[in-house]
Order: sequence, then structure tokens, then C-alpha cells
Amino acid sequence: GVFRRGYPKPEAEKSALRAVIRSLNADVLVLQEMGTSSYLEELQRDLSTEGLHYAHAGLVKAADADRHLAFLSRVAPEQVTEHGDLAFNYFGQREPVKRGMLELRLRSGQQRLVLFGVHLKSRYTDRPDDPESKLRRAGEAVAIRDRIFQRVGDNEWYVILGDFNDVKSSRPIQAMLRRGKTPLSFLTVAADTRGEAWTYRFARDDVYSRVDHILVSPALQDALGTRRAEILDQAEVGVASDHRPVKLTLPLTLGEQTGRR
Repeated sequence: GVFRRGYPKPEAEKSALRAVIRSLNADVLVLQEMGTSSYLEELQRDLSTEGLHYAHAGLVKAADADRHLAFLSRVAPEQVTEHGDLAFNYFGQREPVKRGMLELRLRSGQQRLVLFGVHLKSRYTDRPDDPESKLRRAGEAVAIRDRIFQRVGDNEWYVILGDFNDVKSSRPIQAMLRRGKTPLSFLTVAADTRGEAWTYRFARDDVYSRVDHILVSPALQDALGTRRAEILDQAEVGVASDHRPVKLTLPLTLGEQTGRR
């Protein structure tokens, strides 16, 4: 319940986290705030012991040596790309996108699906000229958006998802939706079983907001129709993390699996 430097995640929280992941039962799981590869291997191993087997895993190495983007997958990606080289102009200097970007390419028959995992800078800052790191997050978002434009084509199915550390009206989210008049993605509607849309609780002030988002390409938006994303709200979620997971079920089957998440 409190931050302690160098202190590992308590076993009770890890157990709750695995319970949440098991209930998600996702074919592909994209994670933020993952430690080094040994921690990812621990999670993969413990989930397997509890009956949830992910044969494929990976982690992005970028400027932040402590917090990484990572994935677990039941099916083998066709390609995994770590975008650890992203950078942007920030007060006259080139600064790295701290967590980089994860790119997974998967195949379902003739349909290819591309997943872009992101984790933008938190609101913490020691710069009075950038309150809540708003400019830094916006710069990271633009660098990521421009790279995605380079990596995808028209009519392609892709998803941009992760912890944006910002709300849907913010500059980072708006940057992900379009470049100029050219659309890039649409923000999916998401809610829990009570119709509530928050994904993050800031405990100090009891502030609830949605900062974890799933965005889909125009072509995939057409295929989804009225399908919505789900925010898990079971009891273990509050023990596992201060964020709640978001799940999107897609109209395709990956590899030999029957799931579509």
C-alpha cells in the first residue's frame, strides 16, 4: 500500500495480479511497468504453473532501465520490433521516448494484425517549465504517432494500446487520432460491469480517471462495429494494481487458438 524503494511487489499483490490475468484469458497480453526480463520470466512461469500457458514473451529495451513494455502471447508473432530509438525535441534538446514502443505483427489467415504497445511519461516532473510533464508526454506521443504512420498502410488492421498517462481530450491522445487531416485511429469505448470508464485511481486524492486506452485503425473500427472494450472490475483488480486492465475482443482467430483478444 506504500512505495518502498527497491522493495519487490508483495506476494499477495502478485497473486491477485495473476488471478486478474487468468480471468482476462487473453491470447495476447500487453504489459506496462514490467521490470527486467527475469521478472517477465517469473510471471510467465508462475502463470504456467497456474494453468495459463504463454509460449511467447518479449520486452522492449529503451531509455528507462527499470520500467519496460512487454508482452505474453499464446501464438507466435510473425515479427516483433522494439522501437527503442524514438526521440523528440524537448526544450531545445533531443530526448528519448523513455519506454519506447512495442510492435507485434500477427497473422489470422489472410488478415494481418499489428499491435503497438505504448507507455507515455508519467505526470511526475522536476521541471517547473513543464507542469505534470504535459509537454514531454505530447512530444512522446507525436514521435510514436509518426513512427506508426511509417509502419502501417491503408486499410490495415492495427491497435495502439497501453498506459497513456492522460485522458482522451489531452494532446497525446489527440495526436494519436490523426496527423493534420489524416486519421490514424479511433478511441474505443470502454466500461466496466457498472458502466464506469475509469482505469486509474490516484489514491492520495481519491481521483479516478481513464488513462489506459485502446485505439484501433479506421479499417478495424469498421470491422468492430458497435463492439466495445471491457474494463475489468473484479475484487482482485484493486489489490493487483492502481490501474485496471482493458480488454478488446477482435473478430478474428489468431493462429490455432480459439480466443480473439
